[in-house]
Parts: sequence; C-alpha cells; structure tokens
Amino acid sequence: MIVHDFAEFAVARRARALPPEVMHGAKRALVDWFGATVAGSATEAGRRIRAGLDFGTTGGTARLVPDGAWTDPRTAALVNGTASHVVEMDDIFRDGIYHPGSPTVAAALATAEHVNASGEALLRAIAIGYEISCRTAAAIQPAHYAYWHTTGTVGTLGAAAATAELLGLDADRFAHALANATTTAAGLQQAFRSEAMGKPLHAGHAADAGMVAAFAAREGFTGAWDILEGPAGFGAAMSDQPDWQAAVAALGTTWAVTQQTVKNHSCCGHTFAAVDAALELRAAGVRADQIDRVLVETYRTALEVAGNDKPTTEFEAKFSLAYTVAAAFEVGSVRLASFTPRWLEDEGLRELVGRVDAAVSEDFDRLFPQQRAARVRVTLKDGTSEERVRHTRHGDPDDPLTDAELDDKFTELVAHVLGAEAATALGRTLWSIEAAADVGPALQGAAPR
Repeated sequence: MIVHDFAEFAVARRARALPPEVMHGAKRALVDWFGATVAGSATEAGRRIRAGLDFGTTGGTARLVPDGAWTDPRTAALVNGTASHVVEMDDIFRDGIYHPGSPTVAAALATAEHVNASGEALLRAIAIGYEISCRTAAAIQPAHYAYWHTTGTVGTLGAAAATAELLGLDADRFAHALANATTTAAGLQQAFRSEAMGKPLHAGHAADAGMVAAFAAREGFTGAWDILEGPAGFGAAMSDQPDWQAAVAALGTTWAVTQQTVKNHSCCGHTFAAVDAALELRAAGVRADQIDRVLVETYRTALEVAGNDKPTTEFEAKFSLAYTVAAAFEVGSVRLASFTPRWLEDEGLRELVGRVDAAVSEDFDRLFPQQRAARVRVTLKDGTSEERVRHTRHGDPDDPLTDAELDDKFTELVAHVLGAEAATALGRTLWSIEAAADVGPALQGAAPR
C-alpha cells in the first residue's frame, strides 16, 4: 500500500536528524511561503477569504498572516493557504507541476503553533510533507494536469503529511491520514482559465483537508490504504498509468524540498523561461521601442495555460505569455509592480503585447515537464533580429536563486505590505527559526504591532 510505504518512511526518519541541506531547503521554503502569503493577504482575494471566514470569535491557537490575529488552526490553514497562492509567487516542484509550499507550509505552521512545536520540528514536518506530496505529484504527471490543479489535489497529501509528522502519528495512523486526505482531493483547471478567485482557494482547501485528515487519524479515524493505487482510486480517476513504484523508490535520497523552483516573477510559472529570455535580451541592449515583432516558442502546456494574447485584467495578464514577455522588455522586471494599473493601462506596453506571437516548439514540448524551455526571437525595426534560448528558468533547481536573491524577493514582497522594518524583523526570525523552542512566541515577536 503506497500510503503506508510513505508513512513508514516518515516515522522511521524520526530517529535520525535530517541532513543539513534538507533542513536548509525547508527553511528556504518557509521564507518563500511567508513572502508570498504576506503579499497575498493584502490583495482583494486575500481580504475576501479572511472576511468570509470571520465568524466573530476571538482567541485561538494559530494565527493569520500577516498581522498575527488569533484563530483556530483550520481557519488559519485555509486562509493563509489561500493567501499564499494569490500573487503567483509561491514555489514549484517542476516534475510534478505542483506548488507544494502553499498547502504544506500553511498546514504545518498552523499545526506547529497549535501544538507548541519547535522550529526544528516545523522544518522537519515541511520536509516530510514536500517529500511525500512531490513524489505523488511526479507519479501522476503529465496526464493529471490535463484537468486537475495539482496544488489542490496532491496538496492535501502534503498538508496531511506535515500535520501527521507534527502530531507524531504512528505509521498506521499516518497512513490513514494520507488516505483520507487523498479522498478529499479537488481542484479543477477550469478555475484558472477565467477571471475568478477559485485557483488560490484550491491551496487553502488542500491545507484544511489535509489537517482534518491528520487530526481525525490521531483519534483512530480510518481511511482506505489503497486509495492511491486501487482500481477506483486516485491514480485511476485522475491520471493515466501513474508510476507508484517510482513514487516510493529510494525515499529520502534526494529530498524534494531541496529540488524546488523558487519563483522569480509574479506570474504563471509557464511563462518564466520566456520571461528570462526576454530579460536577457533587454540586458544585452534590446529596448521595447526598437522591437517590431516578438516570437516566443515554448512547450504546449505553456500556451494552453498562458496563451491569452489580449489580457485586460491583472489575473489575465499573469497568465499571458504575450503580456509577461512584453513587460520584461518594457518594465525590466515582472514582479508585482508590472501588474498594477500603471502598467496594465500603459499604451506602449499594450501596443507591444499585440506584437508578441507564440508557437509550440516540438523539441521543447518533448522535454516537458522535467524541463521548461523557451526561445524568444525579436525582429527589430531596422530589420535585424536577435534571440535567446532558455533551457531552464532562473529559480529552477539547475539554476537556483541564491539565499540572498530569495531574501531580496522576500523583502520586496513583505515590505510592500508591512514596511521595511517589519520585513527585516520577520526575515531575521525565519532565517533562524530552527533555534526556536516554540515557533508561536518566536513569530509573535516578529509580527507587526
């Protein structure tokens, strides 16, 4: 039974310290999650989900980001998990087409605060949640992504695994938690092919559902252990010949939490390779006012998900290859500022969007999802042309953001909402979280007042 194999692995690892690089990877995941969550909490979607779940109660054992307001753990996981996925800055597991941080860290943090866990325990739970869910995600792709949003589906396992680890469940109860998390998996692709707030809600729901499954399992609530591989199970319903043996082979050798893509741009990850190529061309001297036409060649899924060539809203622009590439040339970055009315309504940028074409490269398509590549070719008004090819994205495991670059990203996102002083204080706490005897008081000291 696959869920029991996962559970036995997690429980067996408790007797040994995790390798330093794994703990550091988990810390990077936590820092990155906080940056995305603080920024997402300040958006309309972040405010609305919080208001919708405000039932007038006070107190609790977990807190909302960013202000530290107390609530119950489930609400904290759901609201924070949703907020973390709003601004499209949360991490990616490339091989699984999956954002593990949003649901996994949201559930882990709420549980850690509830049970007064140490910083080290929190990081271990994050690493375990990433390992189990990322392996599941890789096993079911690329077929799963045709209709399902992996963050909403597989994210339930990440949340359940992290919660089960913090609760110290034995192998059987851990397996039950994973099983019942799986049967609550949901999240349809259609939710992010239109102007709606449903996509980030997938992450929040996954965090909540995983927590529910783990807390129920602690009390003996059982699940079907063959839920992943059974004839009417997750793999049969949501994939096409998933490789479950690969999912559990050599567990804990190369840890998934060390193999994450840290987003460097505030938009759909399928645009990143093209954006990076455009930024390289800009750095080489190509300016927006010199460009006659732009051709982007990339893998098919990028066009299916981000092929909107006439975006009119912030949401649509974030899922538009044409807009993000044009913004790279015109603005010089594709962070939060590029999706404000200042640029969405800019006449020059809008005009350049109309001169960006996109096409599928069969060579690049064959490499997906393990490799995300793009070629950007610009034809200039003087008749000359230049191009750049990106075989990976800056932020991918084979071209990672440094800790300093990650910290710069975090500071930009958090200072935008809380101010520079609060961003510095929170960052300092997160980068040393392993020393905290109890994450609750440690983070409370860094929360804005």
